[in-house]
Amino acid sequence: MAKVTTVIDIGSNSARMAIYRRTSRFAFHLIYETKSKVRISEGCYESGGVLGQVPMDRAICALKEFVQIAKVHKSRKIFCVATSAIRDAPNAKVLLDRAKRECGILIKVIDGKKEALYGGIACANLSHYKDGITIDIGGGSTECALIQDGKIIDLISLDIGTIRLKELFFDKKDNIKGAMAFIQEQFKKIPSHFKHERVFGVGGTIRALSKMIMKHKKYPIEEVHGYEVDVGQNLKFFEKISQTPLDKLSEIGVPPDRIDNIRSGSLILQMFLKLFGAKEIVTSGVGVREGVFLSDLLRGHRNSFPKGINPSIHCIEDRFMLDKKYAEMTRRESLKIFDILFPLHKLDEQCKKLLHIASYLSSVGRILNFYNAGHHGSYFLLNALEYGFSHTERMSVCLLVEYSGKKIPQDENIRHISDLMPKLLSLQWLSFILALAETLCRSEENMQIRYEYLKPKTLRICTNADLYLAKENIIKLHKPEPLHIEFAKM
Repeated sequence: MAKVTTVIDIGSNSARMAIYRRTSRFAFHLIYETKSKVRISEGCYESGGVLGQVPMDRAICALKEFVQIAKVHKSRKIFCVATSAIRDAPNAKVLLDRAKRECGILIKVIDGKKEALYGGIACANLSHYKDGITIDIGGGSTECALIQDGKIIDLISLDIGTIRLKELFFDKKDNIKGAMAFIQEQFKKIPSHFKHERVFGVGGTIRALSKMIMKHKKYPIEEVHGYEVDVGQNLKFFEKISQTPLDKLSEIGVPPDRIDNIRSGSLILQMFLKLFGAKEIVTSGVGVREGVFLSDLLRGHRNSFPKGINPSIHCIEDRFMLDKKYAEMTRRESLKIFDILFPLHKLDEQCKKLLHIASYLSSVGRILNFYNAGHHGSYFLLNALEYGFSHTERMSVCLLVEYSGKKIPQDENIRHISDLMPKLLSLQWLSFILALAETLCRSEENMQIRYEYLKPKTLRICTNADLYLAKENIIKLHKPEPLHIEFAKM
């Protein structure tokens, strides 16, 4: 597989390009992304699907520059897929021939189920949940994949899209009733087993709506991927968006690039949510492009990462971890201390998972600067643990890394998600355990360590080393509650 791979997705509304760099077999990161609002479907839904000359010219101009940018990034492999508007167009061959002749690129027109498959592959592999239904709202169509235990069970594609509804109904005296009837007719094609309390929200409309909610709540994390939206609390907001006059949308926070089609997109979303019985939306920052890339990366692995493989962690290892031996030792000792002190802290498996991640990655901040390494590492991991982690997991890991061995403040930044995070006392226990392991592991590379828990509230650390400096530092660690630590020679 090429080290740098480019994926271009020509949708009904925008043409988008993403460039990925592999760092090892299953690790990668995004190195460039751009889009152009070519609106290839402009006017086509009122003209039998025929693509217009001007929209095709815009698409060719965008593709030419996409190819040049890919070459600058030394991309040796380019995938280009086209979806609803082009697959429905009687004159699609005109665009395909021009793209090959003028841009040197082969466009693969994919059918609706293949489009749904790519979105499903992306969500199944890169979300922190492994069950739910994807809702990928595009300009011309909407695709859904039913996912169970990380496997794609069924796929559907319907001719319901933001631009299609805009041109057919919203541009004609805001015929919302007509649009709803059109959607209901399409819903007759959906199998009855498409029901789930969780949906993965894919596409620009859902990302825009989620960002508006995040901004209103003053949410502390900027990245939208993985943001969870409570349907019951926000359904009326979606209804308000779809019914607000076009010239009033900016007043309620709709971004300029979404004003012309967010009403139709919001209507589509709310009707799907009601049909599926959804209670939460997990906002997805990934979709067709990531699915195309992953289907190539994971070929021979049934479109799934092998068990235990997380691409974000492996990418961090490849790019920023200088001493994996120390990282492994810190993780091992952290988990041993966690287990031996269980009668005292009584923390659950989710807390142990957080410690497992934080202890392995805790030294990553030193790649920037030894001083304030915890602060650097915290910020870095908040942004780098992108795939396979919830926002609460990311925030918890970052707090452990930043405040290792220190008192964790009741920070205003975590107030909005604190209900979902472990309690502060639990995080304080994990912080202490991590710091204790780090201190011990810095002392001697081949040190043998054994732990004993003695009542009342005494941890005995038995080693074959003197630990003169470690003992001084361990005394300074902030303990969540009184705990006596004594040392013994093995």
